Amino acid sequence: MATAERGWCLCELLRFFYSLLFPGLFVCGTLCVCLLIILWGIRLLLQRKKKSVSSSKTGKNQTVIAFFHPYCNAGGGGERVLWCALRALQKKYPEALYVVYTGDANVSGQQILEGAFRRFNIRLTRPVKFVFLRKRYLVEDSLYPHFTLLGQSLGSIFLGWEALMQCVPDVYIDSMGYAFTLPLFKYLGGCRVGSYVHYPTISTDMLSVVKNQNVGFNNAAFITRNPFLSKVKLIYYYLFAFMYGLVGSCSDIVMVNSSWTLNHILSLWKVGNCTNIVYPPCDVQTFLDLPLHEEKATSEHLLVSIGQFRPEKNHPLQIRAFAKLLNKKESESLPPLKLVLIGGCRNQDDELRVNQLRRLAEDLGVQEDVEFKINIPFDELKNYLSEATVGLHTMWNEHFGIGIVECMAAGMIVLAHNSGGPKLDIVVPHHGERTGFLAESEEGYAETMAHILSMSAEQRLQIRNSARASVSRFSDQEFEVAFLSSVERLFQKCHTCTN
Repeated sequence: MATAERGWCLCELLRFFYSLLFPGLFVCGTLCVCLLIILWGIRLLLQRKKKSVSSSKTGKNQTVIAFFHPYCNAGGGGERVLWCALRALQKKYPEALYVVYTGDANVSGQQILEGAFRRFNIRLTRPVKFVFLRKRYLVEDSLYPHFTLLGQSLGSIFLGWEALMQCVPDVYIDSMGYAFTLPLFKYLGGCRVGSYVHYPTISTDMLSVVKNQNVGFNNAAFITRNPFLSKVKLIYYYLFAFMYGLVGSCSDIVMVNSSWTLNHILSLWKVGNCTNIVYPPCDVQTFLDLPLHEEKATSEHLLVSIGQFRPEKNHPLQIRAFAKLLNKKESESLPPLKLVLIGGCRNQDDELRVNQLRRLAEDLGVQEDVEFKINIPFDELKNYLSEATVGLHTMWNEHFGIGIVECMAAGMIVLAHNSGGPKLDIVVPHHGERTGFLAESEEGYAETMAHILSMSAEQRLQIRNSARASVSRFSDQEFEVAFLSSVERLFQKCHTCTN
């Protein structure tokens, strides 16, 4: 009896759900149609807005070219790419209207341009319109203590929407890695979209770190110790990687800055037919013009690091390795040494990291031998690079490493991390000659630094000359040629539509 009643209840439940099936499908279909109508209406509205923006004073339609770069007033390698790309485009398309979406609302456009000249020695020949965004806090990592990748990516959609509502371009180029803005500008804004990828938001290496339960700056120890949390995070990473691949595949052209980045983007975005390596522009000629100073046996050796004070740059490794080197110095009678950390601070989080690094130097007892140079002018940077012996780099899987190239061009002997762009593209033999050194651990860095400093001046000079000869492929001129060749497809479409 009880079995028959349970069977009857199950049949009734199935009938109930079946009765809801067609009404449910109808409601879902209606909602989808309404959503499509709303999105189409928004697109038409934005198209009318685009026409008003592109109409010049002479009555002709101008091609509007926009770069999405919320931190354009920072002093890193990504910003050098932005200004060199703008300069190259202005030379080839002088009649176009150029726009930069930025969150640097605390400074004026003129101050941003002056900062670009002061830091990178780049001055644009044509005007640039800056669209100041008020919601940049939505892409700050500090806002998302958990699920940071997802939070920042969703935040970038809202920031992109703010940008799109202020100016609808013909060509949209994401030059900072906010791939989730691409479908927004392509499908709602009706723009031709391109990407310059410095570093994939998520990489197969990051998946491996979580899968193998290794501790990292983006994989906390309490997660690695818990198999369940590791599995949950791995699922989250795989789902995010899938979404990242979908939005990235919307790009009409993709430029990547190194072989390492290329491998990951091809794996995730799967758009090999429109993806090219465009090495970032390095001001190699300015540094090649610096004379190679003759080393004096009794002079102090400077060890210099260049890079923004971000967690992935792993500045603590440099300080710890330097402290070990100083301990070796006492036993191996090395010359006087000084470590100089040069970099840019974008916000309070970066400034906090610098203070933590100062405390680390104090805890290790090396504060007198470590200096910090924050947001220094270009001329001061050149002075340090011309006087230094060793250039330090410690980021695991650095996408490229403009600072490494600048150090090599200035005549320093580079000691970089044995991974990523430095390993695959930069610190590689040139005509069979060594151009620098690679290391991974504290001990490895300390031993290699000691080895470099113990070499004769003639041996070091041979490496410095080989390194200098190898960096011409990273010049501004090479970047301009490769960049313009890659983006040409975007402008062919625009000219066709305009005509």
